[in-house]
Amino acid sequence: MASASAVSHHTTNTGLGRRAVAGVVGGIAGGIVFGILMAMMGMLPVIASMVGSDSAVVGFGVHLMISVGIGLGLTVPFAGRLLTSYGRGALVGVAYGAIWWVLGPLLIMPAMMGMPLLAIDGGAWMSLMGHMIYGIILGLVAVRVLQHRA
Repeated sequence: MASASAVSHHTTNTGLGRRAVAGVVGGIAGGIVFGILMAMMGMLPVIASMVGSDSAVVGFGVHLMISVGIGLGLTVPFAGRLLTSYGRGALVGVAYGAIWWVLGPLLIMPAMMGMPLLAIDGGAWMSLMGHMIYGIILGLVAVRVLQHRA
């Protein structure tokens, strides 16, 4: 008979638990890279303004929390069907990042801040690239976590 700790460890690394870990780890990995790009472009205070701050550190924290939530949004419902290989993870990730570019900086954030929706300028195109990079990293890391043998 398996020990209680072995059973507990096994059940947290399969099914929903494994998909959740994949989303959190993938979301953080992609969020860190995207956050560095945002810091280089001076965008973190804009993210911080969503919570009433102008601090880049606060902006980075808000960005990482959003990154984890978006990561979970991919892996919890869809991991088993979509994230089956690294190639597929990258492809799904880049598409998922592009979808979140439309949802986040083009719709949700401007709506929250009373700004025009779907405003596309040079900065928006840079944001699209950042979202796609985030998505690729999310997809690749999630596949790695999902395929890792516990």
